[in-house]
Amino acid sequence: MKKNIALMAGGNSGEAVVSLRSAVEVEKNIDSTLYNVYKIVVIGKDWYYEKDEKKYFIDKNDFSLNIDGNKINFDGVFMIIHGNPGENGLMQGYLEMMNIPCASCSSLVSAITFDKVICNAVVRDLDIVKVAKNVSFYKNSPLSNDEILSKLSLPLFVKPSEGGSSIGMSKVKEKNELTPAIKTAFEVHERIIIEEFIKGRELTCGVFETKNEVMAFPITEIIPKKEFFDYEAKYDGSTAEVTPAEVSDEIRIKVQETAKKIYRGLNCKGVCRIDFILKEEGQELYFLEVNTIPGQSEQSIVPQQVRKMGLTTQILYSKMLEEIL
Repeated sequence: MKKNIALMAGGNSGEAVVSLRSAVEVEKNIDSTLYNVYKIVVIGKDWYYEKDEKKYFIDKNDFSLNIDGNKINFDGVFMIIHGNPGENGLMQGYLEMMNIPCASCSSLVSAITFDKVICNAVVRDLDIVKVAKNVSFYKNSPLSNDEILSKLSLPLFVKPSEGGSSIGMSKVKEKNELTPAIKTAFEVHERIIIEEFIKGRELTCGVFETKNEVMAFPITEIIPKKEFFDYEAKYDGSTAEVTPAEVSDEIRIKVQETAKKIYRGLNCKGVCRIDFILKEEGQELYFLEVNTIPGQSEQSIVPQQVRKMGLTTQILYSKMLEEIL
């Protein structure tokens, strides 16, 4: 008998459009011989399934749908909401209370990895990989530019502590650029993180655990034509993504093994993508971030990596759902 899967998409952040784009590909590639897929769009308090231009709203008391008198309960959830409330763990917390399995990280792990300040601190404590020197502060207790520059050396990256797709992120080369960069970051979140720029190559690696074995995908090098991999560079086609990355076997193994250790150390689940900088001087590896719900559009990095492995996203999604069911 086919299982009912809720494909959760949309969300309440600037990444909603990216999520909906990913959902189109996921819906096409979940095996329809095994699963009935219902794409649930989340917009604020409205969670609905749309069919024949009619919206059917989720009953949040038990996470069910009623379609023309037929009640549909879900066996599992495929989460593809980037940002709030999918990547920060809020939706997973609700699903955990409902006792409905979800093919992504738990609410706790999602919350930790979504907050850059906390995630950096946890990863640094794992003692697996280097983390760039940084400071963080809240909007109601800011540091002055002089205080920041007494702790860190230019150039710097200024980022919101929470959020994805590089929204609100700026690269600062001169002291007079700090104030507007901080203002931009605070428009996204009440806490920001400022970290020293590490000159090098940006490498990223998908990771997935199946049958108690953590597997690392081929790594990708991200080569933005702009100053850095910001929101526009991610989605306007101007960035080169080379999969597999043209690196030595030694570097490839180092990135993949480090990614697997971070995945295990943080107790991640489902498919995650872990980003690094390979420092130009000395070839040291620096941690950037964990993406617990990476993009799944046809052009996204993880599907690129899966294809280079000789697999299909349909096989990957089946494995993800098998793990939770």
